[in-house]
Amino acid sequence: MEQHLLVFKEVAETKNITLAAKKLHMSQPSISLQIQNLENQYGARFFDRTNKGVTLTKEGKIFYAHVRSVLDILANAKEQICALAKDQRGLIYLGATLTIGEYILPNILAFLYKTHPDVDFKVKIANTESISQDVLEKKIHIGLIEGPVPQHKDLKVENFWEDELVVVIPNFHPWASRKSITLTELPHERLVTREDGSGTRKVMEMALKERGLDPDQLNVTMELGSTQAIKQLVSAGLGITIISSLTVSREVDQKIFKTLKIQEAPIYRPLSILTNARTTQTKDERILINLLHDHRLLSEVLSKDYIELEDLNKLI
Repeated sequence: MEQHLLVFKEVAETKNITLAAKKLHMSQPSISLQIQNLENQYGARFFDRTNKGVTLTKEGKIFYAHVRSVLDILANAKEQICALAKDQRGLIYLGATLTIGEYILPNILAFLYKTHPDVDFKVKIANTESISQDVLEKKIHIGLIEGPVPQHKDLKVENFWEDELVVVIPNFHPWASRKSITLTELPHERLVTREDGSGTRKVMEMALKERGLDPDQLNVTMELGSTQAIKQLVSAGLGITIISSLTVSREVDQKIFKTLKIQEAPIYRPLSILTNARTTQTKDERILINLLHDHRLLSEVLSKDYIELEDLNKLI
């Protein structure tokens, strides 16, 4: 029966029996026969057939929704049963956007490696759109993204942190003795930013516009695709930037940078956990998600270096 349901789902999604047959490595007559058997069993016609392909009937659309649920349940059952195998290590497929992947995830993984050494991670660093699509397709079990979240009925979104975008200047800048600046002062400084289309830049521009400053007024002198490159230019005195406070915390502690708030209103963006609403997390995946929701512990983990994390682990 599961094979019949998989065939039905593939035909419904490809809208083409020939294409479904190629994807499933089956013959077209075999595909047609299995669809016919399902229709006979349920006493309904599930597809309208034309020269261009097939489309779901009203009955087919109802059946498709249930087929997806049944196959998801079976897939979850297989994952949980496999996870119980005595000789199998836990494996989490994890995705993260650039800022999280570079500045948050390393400490989290280092901490979990010490507390749960039997869990392995496969990590993909990509943009929000790519991570979201992989979560929907179940290629990634957990996605960690920053900024706006795409809307989809099969995406479950949970915020786990609020990241503040701050004005970052070198410690020798004339503003270094201050704690904040006004919006009107920003256009008078050379600004180094992420490239157009970057999530960080998009959040920055939207926030400035909401606060009454047209982003076109900014004196953008350089656009770079790497936060690390931006930090190097700012530390050399070639401009200021507006980036995540998380990405410069160490340099601030080392007195390389100074961060300033915008007086009119601080700029925050949520960091979110993405999971597929149609799947159930494993025990190991819940360990990671529970850590992300434990704000006190997560703050401790993110504030430590790797050697200090070993000492923190002894206290847990």
